[in-house]
Amino acid sequence: MTEREEILSKVPAITLGFWIIKILATTLGETGGDTVSMTWLGETTPEAGQSALNGYLVGTAMFGIALVLFVWLQIRARGFNPWLYWATIIASTTCGTTLADFADRSLGIGYPGGSLLLLSCVFLTLFAWHRSLGTVNVNTITTSKAEAFYWLTITFSQTLGTALGDWAADDVGEGGWGLGYSGAALVFGGALAVLAILYFATKVNRVVLFWAAFILTRPLGATVGDFLDKPVARGGLELSRPVASVVLAVAIIMLILLLPQRAGSHPQTAEART
Repeated sequence: MTEREEILSKVPAITLGFWIIKILATTLGETGGDTVSMTWLGETTPEAGQSALNGYLVGTAMFGIALVLFVWLQIRARGFNPWLYWATIIASTTCGTTLADFADRSLGIGYPGGSLLLLSCVFLTLFAWHRSLGTVNVNTITTSKAEAFYWLTITFSQTLGTALGDWAADDVGEGGWGLGYSGAALVFGGALAVLAILYFATKVNRVVLFWAAFILTRPLGATVGDFLDKPVARGGLELSRPVASVVLAVAIIMLILLLPQRAGSHPQTAEART
């Protein structure tokens, strides 16, 4: 018999603390992305016009550069670093915010077209990952190649989640479902509750449930973020985007310090490590 041993991963164990921080990070991604693309770069002002180099595109480029840098550092890291991991998650979710807004609004394909495009990207990435390594289980991520697929899938899933959140919350006249920010948050929160029930009460494939939950936490965070900073006339609280972003960032820092942060692991044969 071969000896089985645990190989530590550079991504965290999937615990309740993971999901709490993930939801806060996706909310920060929405308020942070809007702070740059709308508040600082002026996308919502009449002067923005139809220029290709608008706030969404410039914001996407800025966050995209940060994301590539963090992913590079994450892949080169020798072990799990919670600060680096969550910084990379936040970079992916802020990049996803501006990229989704650009796909939905600036490309002229609307919410259905943007969501379909991004969903296709998620499925294609998962397909390529599975075809290349035989699994898309996050508990098997111990190689640079698996990490690269992991972060690419995460970025597309964050972007898809943003598009879904905007599609659900916006008015019917604007191409949305008309649920409003609070209504959409309740819908996506309810969907996550259903996934939790399936996890604890059934034997539905855990990998499928993980990726479904990972995608759905993003529209939940997006709608909560929009509820915090959008105008009262549109159903929001109209809080300052920069202030809301700082408060969320402080909350995430405190949770990383207070909640247990440990690397995920998976059983592997000793021979497979050589």
